[in-house]
Amino acid sequence: MDSTPAVGPAATDAEVRLTLYTSAFCEPCMQTRAVLAEAARLVPRLRVTERDVAGNLESAEADGIRSTPTVIVAGPAGDEVFRAEGVPTLNQVLLAAAKAL
Repeated sequence: MDSTPAVGPAATDAEVRLTLYTSAFCEPCMQTRAVLAEAARLVPRLRVTERDVAGNLESAEADGIRSTPTVIVAGPAGDEVFRAEGVPTLNQVLLAAAKAL
């Protein structure tokens, strides 16, 4: 039996979505932006969306945001695989991205 993973459009085009919830004058939010920018540089299939909590109250409430920064990592199907309240490490983000793919 061949254990080679299937490769096709779905496998190669899959994206990992990172949503960063922020707030104004949030120093940890700036640090988190830097971590996510480096992760996106290393993993081209990462897509980062930043949402200011004040301007996106409904989304923040729906996602259960209690503090900023909060990062949510979701796989191609939209399933949440990782959540960090506070500044995540680069290794945490990369591991979550690998799990999402």
